[in-house]
Amino acid sequence: MRGIKTGLLSIALLLIIGQAGGALAYVISINQFVEHTSLDEAVLGFKEQLAEMGLEVTYLEHNAQGSMSTVLQIAHQMKDERPDLILAVSTPSAQTTAQNISDIPILFTAVTDPVSAGLVKTMDKPGANVTGTTDMNPILEQVALIREIQPHASKLGVIFNPGETNSVVQVEILREAAKKHGFEIIEAPAPNPAAILQAAQSLVGQVEAIFLPTDNSVIAGMDTIVNIALDQRIPIYPSENNSVRKGGVATLSINYYELGRLTGRMAARLLKGEAIPSETPVEALKKLALVVNERFATAISLVVAPSVMERAQIVFK
Repeated sequence: MRGIKTGLLSIALLLIIGQAGGALAYVISINQFVEHTSLDEAVLGFKEQLAEMGLEVTYLEHNAQGSMSTVLQIAHQMKDERPDLILAVSTPSAQTTAQNISDIPILFTAVTDPVSAGLVKTMDKPGANVTGTTDMNPILEQVALIREIQPHASKLGVIFNPGETNSVVQVEILREAAKKHGFEIIEAPAPNPAAILQAAQSLVGQVEAIFLPTDNSVIAGMDTIVNIALDQRIPIYPSENNSVRKGGVATLSINYYELGRLTGRMAARLLKGEAIPSETPVEALKKLALVVNERFATAISLVVAPSVMERAQIVFK
């Protein structure tokens, strides 16, 4: 409900500004599913990109705090706000927003597979009022990295929310990548953040490493996973750098702040009338960073291969 209250205050502020004759050029409503560092950085990058481009924007910000019912309430509220553009942050927010709003341009970010999520017809030709940026991570390369660091490991666990489309897609890709690199996958479903503890505990003694997809429930429960990993000395491999910073061995990751900036550049084109969502291809960051948390690896008595350390662009010590 906090996001809805924030939105109402923002509308009131807009009315006051408008009456004073100084209305801002654009209004953007933001529907963010949950607070965590990666999504927050994407939003920050989005805002700072538009500011650097000289666009004057008032933001009506909403955060569902992980509640699907609140996401729906926010979508209905944004209809009344009538913004020039909507930013939907993460797959659940994008799906709900797109299902309920068809006459306002919608940009999504931090969505893993927009086609499987039903947001666009194809990546090149979205076909409706929705387009945006994907955070699909390089799972095949990430699994190859795990194999390089742990050449003798045989069983790889994965914790994920089976109710998140983006997570299901990642696990499907993980299964194929695991076959190629000789891992048996042990799945630990966690349908919500409260189930993370039980899911992580179920892998203790069963696996030699744990892979963590870009899953909102998983990222919200990172502290729990890290505590178990440290206690049991289990290497964990998150899919993005902010989670590695919290506790993880390594990853190949995109930068969510830069993803937000990329989305901001798309937003500028839409706001200026230089493009329309239906014909604007979904975009992705091409640059990846090899991130290593040497402090975490040392804490679980794992030596990261020198070949990995030599290539690492970011090392947390």
